[in-house]
Order: sequence, then C-alpha cells, then structure tokens
Amino acid sequence: MHYYVHADRFYLPKAVEEGGYLEITDGKFGAYYPENARPEGEIVDYTGYELAPGYVDTHIHGSVKEDVMKSDWAGIDKLSKALLGAGVTSWLPTTVTASSEQLTAVCQMFADHEGQEAGARIQGIHFEGPFFTEEHAGAENPKYMLDPNREDLDRWLEASKGMLKKIALAPERPGTTDFIRYAASRGVMIALGHSSASYDEAKAAAQAGAEIFTHTFNGMPDFSHNQPNIANAAMALDNMDNELIADGHHVAIPAIKALIAAKGVEHIVLITDCMEAGMMPDGDYMLGELPVYVKDGMARLKDGDNLAGSVLELKNGVKNLVDWGLVTKQEAIQMATYNAARSHHLLDQCGQIAPGLPADFLVLNSDLTLEKTYLSGEIRWEE
Repeated sequence: MHYYVHADRFYLPKAVEEGGYLEITDGKFGAYYPENARPEGEIVDYTGYELAPGYVDTHIHGSVKEDVMKSDWAGIDKLSKALLGAGVTSWLPTTVTASSEQLTAVCQMFADHEGQEAGARIQGIHFEGPFFTEEHAGAENPKYMLDPNREDLDRWLEASKGMLKKIALAPERPGTTDFIRYAASRGVMIALGHSSASYDEAKAAAQAGAEIFTHTFNGMPDFSHNQPNIANAAMALDNMDNELIADGHHVAIPAIKALIAAKGVEHIVLITDCMEAGMMPDGDYMLGELPVYVKDGMARLKDGDNLAGSVLELKNGVKNLVDWGLVTKQEAIQMATYNAARSHHLLDQCGQIAPGLPADFLVLNSDLTLEKTYLSGEIRWEE
C-alpha cells in the first residue's frame, strides 16, 4: 500500500497546511508535501475536504447499547467499530464504580482480547472510580466507594496485563497522595473528580502526581470565590489538564469559555463520557447498575435525575465548540486529538498526523461534519 492523499487542508501537529499531499505507506503516515510539490504516484483526491487525525476519546463508557461494564468481547468489538462513525479511532474503555471483583473481571476480559478489536484502537483501560466521595457520586454507585489502596491496584494491573492506564479518584479520601505516587510508579495516571475536595486537597494530589481533572465542573462543587475547592483548582493549577464534555448540557457555554480562558486551549481534552444510549433512540437504559432515561439529548438517573454520562459523539463535541464561537477549527480538533493523546502519554500511538504512526485519519467537510474515517490507511466508515 502506497499512495498520497490530496486535500484542501491538513491539520498537522505543528501547523495547519493549506493544500498539499500526505503520503501513506503500508498503513502508516509518511511525509507531507506542499501543494507546489506534487509527488509521483497514486493520488487519492479529496479536493474540497480537510484531513485531521482520528479523534481520541479517553473517557467513554459505551454506545450502541453496549457498555464496558456488561458487554462481552463481541459487544466491545461492535462498539469499537461503531466509534469510527463518531470520528474516534482510539479510545480508553471506561468503567464505573463497582466492586473490586467486577472491575477485575473487566480487566481480564480486555487482557484476554488485547489487540483484537476491529475498529477504534483500545489504548488502555480507564477506571472511573471506585475511590470517590458519596457527596458527589453523580451517576456512580456509592455502595462500592472506598479508600484507595495498593492491593486493589496491583490486582487490577495483574488482571489487565498492564492495560489499566488511568484511575479517577477523589483527592480527599485517606491515603490518596501515597496512592497517587504508587500508581505513578506503576505507570497508571491519576485523574481527580467526583469529589468534595478543598483547593488544598486537590493541589496536594496534583503535587503528588495527578495529571487531569475528570469531566471538569461535573461531579464537584461549584467554583467558589472565597472558599476555594476542587473546581477552583481545576481552573487555577498549572500544567494540569481538564476533561470537558461539550454537549451543551453538562457545562454551560459561558463556563466553557471561562475554562478555556483560564487554562488555555492546550490543556482542554474533549471527551464524551458517553454511555450505552449513544447513537440510540430516547428511552430507558442502564449505567452500571443504575437505571437511566434518555430524553432531549440528555441521559439522567431515574432516581434523583442526576446527569448520567452523555449520549455525545466526539465529532459533535468538536463541532459544537466551533459552532458556539469559542475556538477555531484547529483548536477544537487539537482538543480531541493531540491534547487527548499527549495528556495520556499516547502521542507515539495516536492523536497526530506524523511519520511512522498508524494512518488513522478523518476526511472532514469544511463545517467539521464527518465524511470518511480511515484506519491504517483504509476507509472503514463513510457517510
């Protein structure tokens, strides 16, 4: 396989290039050539379109009625293929708070099938919980919440054969800072969320090695001007990244604007937090063990009406930020590609159009709607 792709625009990691040709060799990216340096060889012409790296969803529970906690491998593979239609070519399957035994079983399933997915690439497992606080449980099940401990982490790492890459926790739980340092030594990154932590508690977790805030502003108290808390920390701490659900329901547009202004585009990581109702009609669903109803683009718990994940597709989150006038197309794409990969130590696998990486890319219309999704240089989804 050797060909060149011509397009109106290329979203490359160091700059956006107008026109030109991108080399694809044996399923991997090669060199980029400017418009006035047409190479010899087969040209796939996408004049009128723009090329971006495949999107990277680092926080997603499910879609198409499949769920990381309950689906068997056939269901996970179905989900990985469906995600190509959302523009996602790499993802971190995300759990919910559950018993240690349930989480161990999930680890074992993914380890047993590592590398076998036919669609979007699984780049590791993300545990959302169980080390959370009940006060900001949201759609997480409080009965399974506990303090962080090394024994559980060791068990999960062994069961997953090292595929567990990220754990979200509440920094006010006892033993958190020691646990964060230990997790880092085992190659597991820590996110902060579903928490009532003070600013100082969140800062201590960050100083211990936590790297990102879980769906910023959701699952935490509101920002305070005189009693700073974890939401203030999410805005103020240096060199921390921030997950963001850009569906118009989880975070109001002015709050998104304030977060981007405070942190800079380079620290915003677009996620979906999508659950099994993604790409499905309104109705009744489950998130873990909790009943959920979906109506008007929102997933909510039947008991308490808390938001319960989302039904967002990442391609729509990217487009929303541009349509709302908050960022440029380049910046929105960066949030769902380079930022996502860089923040999760995956830039050598995905998130950018760079020589030697798998040729996972998107053919976009000028309004950011998705036309085609390529995986390893081959069309795997098209409108």
